[in-house]
Amino acid sequence: MAETKLLPKIGSKVKININKVKDRLPAKLIDQISLNPRVVTTGYKMTDGRSIGITVKLQNGEENWFFPEEIEKG
Repeated sequence: MAETKLLPKIGSKVKININKVKDRLPAKLIDQISLNPRVVTTGYKMTDGRSIGITVKLQNGEENWFFPEEIEKG
């Protein structure tokens, strides 16, 4: 399970690692992230009972969630 001390704080500016997500996301979202991978964390999400996802707001205002290993410090 991800430890909360390792998760970025809400409001933090982080970057999505496009190489770690491009195989599981729709093309439209990949295009949006490719234009600007920098996002702001908005919260956390329980994923499958063993991990915590990070919800983020993209530059276009859309919100999505990602696994912690798909996020880098901004």
